[in-house]
Amino acid sequence: MKLSDVVAFMGHQVHVCRYREAGTLLSWMGRDLHGKRVLDVAGGDGYWAGRARKRGAHAVSIDLARGKMVYGRTLADAPALIECDALRLPFGDATFDAVLSVCAIEHFDDGGKSLDEMARVLKPGGEVFMSADVLSRADEWPKLRDAHKAKYHVQHTYTHESLRKLMDERGLDLVRYSYQFRTAATERLYLSLSTYGGKVGFNAAAPLAPLVALADRSAPNRQGSIVLVHARKR
Repeated sequence: MKLSDVVAFMGHQVHVCRYREAGTLLSWMGRDLHGKRVLDVAGGDGYWAGRARKRGAHAVSIDLARGKMVYGRTLADAPALIECDALRLPFGDATFDAVLSVCAIEHFDDGGKSLDEMARVLKPGGEVFMSADVLSRADEWPKLRDAHKAKYHVQHTYTHESLRKLMDERGLDLVRYSYQFRTAATERLYLSLSTYGGKVGFNAAAPLAPLVALADRSAPNRQGSIVLVHARKR
C-alpha cells in the first residue's frame, strides 16, 4: 500500500464519524455495484467513490478542490476525477444509477439547485445516498455552533423532513434516513471536535466511535448532528 493510501485511510476511515457515515451510505448502496454508474458530488479526493469502484462501479467524483483531486489520482482504486461545479454538472440527463454525496449540501449557497442537478443526472429508478449537517441542538452552544459554521463554511442545515420536501419537489422519494450523534452529549462532542480538533481531533477521538454508535442505537432516530438519507427517483 502506498503512503498516499495510508494517509487517505487515516483521514477517511480512522475518524470518529466519517467511516460510519460514508460506510452506512455505501452499505445502503450495496456490496455488488458491477454495471452501475455512480457519481460522488463534492467528493474531494474521490476516496469514497473509489470504494464504490472497488465494488465494481464505474465511479466518477466531482469537486472544485483541484489540490485534493490531484492527490486523489495517486490513490489505489481512484475513480474518474472531474473538476466542476456541483450546481452545474457536465453530464447528460439520466446518466447515473446512483449519486453519493457525503456532507456536502450544507456548504452550497443553493442546496435546492444541487438537488436539481443530482435528480437530473439520475436515471429513473436511480438512487441518491447523501448526508448533511443537522446540528439539532447547536443553539444550546452558540459559540460552538458559530465556530463550526464559520470553519466549515456551513450555509444551511437540514433535517430529513426538510430534505424530504426538497427531494419530493424534484421527483425523489425518501426511502430511509438515519441520524448520527443523536444525544446531547455526543452532539456536543461532535461540535467540540469540529471546532477545536479538526481532522486530528476527529481521528484521535476514533476510539469513541463504538460508544457514539451505541448511544445512537439507544436514542430516538429524530435528531442529531448529521442526517443520512436514501432516496429514489420516480
